[in-house]
Amino acid sequence: MPIASHTSFMRRSIEVAKTNPRHPFGAVIVDHMSETIVAEGVNQTRRTPTQHGEMDAINNYSASGANNWKDLTLYTTAEPCAMCMSAILWSGVRRVVYGTSIPTLMQLGWKQIEIRATEVVARSHRPDCEVIASVLVGECDALFHMVAKARKGT
Repeated sequence: MPIASHTSFMRRSIEVAKTNPRHPFGAVIVDHMSETIVAEGVNQTRRTPTQHGEMDAINNYSASGANNWKDLTLYTTAEPCAMCMSAILWSGVRRVVYGTSIPTLMQLGWKQIEIRATEVVARSHRPDCEVIASVLVGECDALFHMVAKARKGT
């Protein structure tokens, strides 16, 4: 998939994330054969604690009745946590593209499990899942910087 496509789909993830400005974790799932968005998700942890943006997108894709997981790429504003990355691997998604890293989230005060997405992949039954980091990192970081600033009251 061309880099231009990665930035286009990441921009959509950012727009989805903006629908929950207090927890701007947005995700889109793209069929990389047709380059079309097949599902979107945003952090819904106020509803249930495990409903991160990636989990919401995975659940929305599943609810659609579709199941062509091997042709999918998941775009997300932040590096998937260990729970989300594991769910991505179990689903069969072949590629993950993210913006903000777990270390950056931690520096900004977000609670995170300090296990990188690539480590989850390396220790899994799916070491072929591709992880692409730092796509539109500046724009994604800005989402989380704004929340951190608001929490500090500055």
